[in-house]
Amino acid sequence: MALKHGKRGQIPPFIVMDVMREANRLAASGADILHLEVGQPSTGAPSKVIAAAERLLRASPLGYTDALGIPALRERIARHYASTYRVTVDPAQVAVTIGASGAFLLGFLAAFDAGDRVALAAPGYPAYRHILTALDIEPVELPAGKEDRFQPTIRLLERAKGRIDGLIIASPSNPTGTMLGDADLAELSAYCRKQGIRLVSDEIYHGITYAGPAATALAHAPEAIVINSFSKYFSMTGWRLGWMIVPPDLIRAVECLAQNLVISAPSLAQHAAIEAFDCAEELDGNVRRYAENRALLLEQLPAAGFEDFAPPDGAFYLYADVTSLTNDSLDFCRRMLHETGVAATPGIDFDSGRGHRSVRFSFAGATADMAEAAKRLRGWKR
Repeated sequence: MALKHGKRGQIPPFIVMDVMREANRLAASGADILHLEVGQPSTGAPSKVIAAAERLLRASPLGYTDALGIPALRERIARHYASTYRVTVDPAQVAVTIGASGAFLLGFLAAFDAGDRVALAAPGYPAYRHILTALDIEPVELPAGKEDRFQPTIRLLERAKGRIDGLIIASPSNPTGTMLGDADLAELSAYCRKQGIRLVSDEIYHGITYAGPAATALAHAPEAIVINSFSKYFSMTGWRLGWMIVPPDLIRAVECLAQNLVISAPSLAQHAAIEAFDCAEELDGNVRRYAENRALLLEQLPAAGFEDFAPPDGAFYLYADVTSLTNDSLDFCRRMLHETGVAATPGIDFDSGRGHRSVRFSFAGATADMAEAAKRLRGWKR
């Protein structure tokens, strides 16, 4: 008799990770690969974080922490909201998680039940859809376009059929880099509150903006779940550390889930990350490099046929419409990787309905790599 296979594991792949695996395989065989597929800074953690980690490794054993994180880090995150956004956050509302991915899992489990329906913009980060699907929560894609700046709107929500139990927003967003302004957040927050919709705000690209600072949903929706991470602005992807601001009615649920599912986030990363908030000069230097990379690609990629981009207000991505080049972004990116050594992510990862004609480039790497990638693409005979 055949063994049973669980349906929850039968979700689509996160294609960017498949692309990265193939790019790494080619690199290991000697190919010269330029990584524009994954949203990972080419810089390491801030120097103060590294120094703190070295001290901690020698000082004492590193054991489990409280499920919601060490008090010192939770207090420092709360202070960050006061100084950056002028928003008061009780440290008791801060949950330190295993990356933002761990926060999504805990937040979705605490806020929603199987059968609930959660809306999100398409194009959007694919793991939202896939995690919701694995939890038997229905993702409701809102087909956003240029007129919406690829962000969810009340108009799109009202067009959705059936009830909506939750809404995920991301500003700056992945893959488009577009942002919601403070007035937009206020309007969406008021609508969600009136309709009984739980708002989940992904703010992991805060700090990486090019036309003014990002606004937080907490300024308008204290009942929202707000998620952030040390991976992007703080340049600590491999440390696997994120956080969540949890509304009071969900704190105990999130704590119990964390106790049982993960015990705690990595102890070393938690203690060292306290120093990250005092590294603005170093981290803002990274953002200046992203801005230079962004300008370079916006100037040079049109000569390679990539002419139509979503407005990249923040994050470190260019989301390109490649209708004039292909109607199969998966095959297009595969050929691009094998024929030029430039790895990029097909749009179908972010928009299952329309992404076959889009490609995402990450410009989180070194400026020299961006220049070389543009040169190779300009000379690509396709």
